[in-house]
Amino acid sequence: MTAMTPDRRDWLALSLLPGMGPTRWQRILDLDGDPRLLLDASQVSGRGLRLPEPTREALDAWWNGKVGNRFYRRVVQVAATVERLGIELIDWAAPDYPTALRAIHGPPPLLYLRGRREALAARQVAIVGSRNATREGLDNATRFAAELARLGFAVTSGLALGIDAAAHRGAVEAGGTTIAVLATGVDEIYPRQHCHLAAALCQQGALVSEMPPGTPPRAPHFPRRNRIITGLSCGVLVVEASLRSGSLISARHALEQGRDVFAVPGSIHNPQARGCNQLLRQGARLVESVQDIVEELPGWEAPSQPPGRATLSSPPNCDLSPDEALVLGASGFSPSSSDELCERTGLSAERLLQAVLMLEMQGLLATVPGGYQRIS
Repeated sequence: MTAMTPDRRDWLALSLLPGMGPTRWQRILDLDGDPRLLLDASQVSGRGLRLPEPTREALDAWWNGKVGNRFYRRVVQVAATVERLGIELIDWAAPDYPTALRAIHGPPPLLYLRGRREALAARQVAIVGSRNATREGLDNATRFAAELARLGFAVTSGLALGIDAAAHRGAVEAGGTTIAVLATGVDEIYPRQHCHLAAALCQQGALVSEMPPGTPPRAPHFPRRNRIITGLSCGVLVVEASLRSGSLISARHALEQGRDVFAVPGSIHNPQARGCNQLLRQGARLVESVQDIVEELPGWEAPSQPPGRATLSSPPNCDLSPDEALVLGASGFSPSSSDELCERTGLSAERLLQAVLMLEMQGLLATVPGGYQRIS
């Protein structure tokens, strides 16, 4: 990245102002349409803006070049870090600031980015869900993400454990574009075990955040991050979510932003599916295939025969023994105990366990808490 221009430093200062959350930024946008009015002391005074005291003190330091002021030093420090790490800045006035994000309530005045800047221009679908996902949920997230990527969508999520990571990997493995919106700085990968995945994202997409570099994970930042995930996207797919999942916050943001919300139905016995089932009762669109998503998105014509149509997990054609076919047919997508399977199939425990072992080796059944669960 080239040396930072004075204009970029001004945008950096605006983004770092204390006391300026999304709601206060929206008031500035409603008043003037351009956050840079804060850079003009006469404008601030003339408009009678009721800014918090810390915000006014920081602005005074920036207006008057008080280099010894803590806020001024903070801006200079972040600018140096951005230049040193080659982080891209996308400010509100930039022509490539994402159009969809610009239209939400309280859009960030500045985005930090690592990776391919042009990735943000792609049409995006968000995939979110539980951190404690089932194997079936992970498989569904991967399949949907891969097929959306093949159809030309960028897959957007939050790089979290579980469904988020599975969605990013599905898009990467399909050779598509994927974008991770972080609640930390783009130089602070969280969780740490996703460092290699983040590196792959930088090659095939981007890491994006409204937080300055060096920002560690903090609980209040995650709901703010979620509004950006949905704001960048034309639709949001919730794969698995408990009733207390942060994914339901994302779904609420999406509805407030006028985005389509899709949900994968789940077993009534699966606690990680209750959030999705609640969304469906509240009017989210039920999804069984990628075609269900594409057909609902305005302005996008779905191919009549999409390649490699992704659907919910289902067993492929394969040669099964009679016992294996019997056990697979008796297994559901929620756990079944060995006693339940013996009762349904009429098999002895020994024959049942032999069939289960063969099905696990073929990737059709998994051992989970509570017994065995059909996967794909």
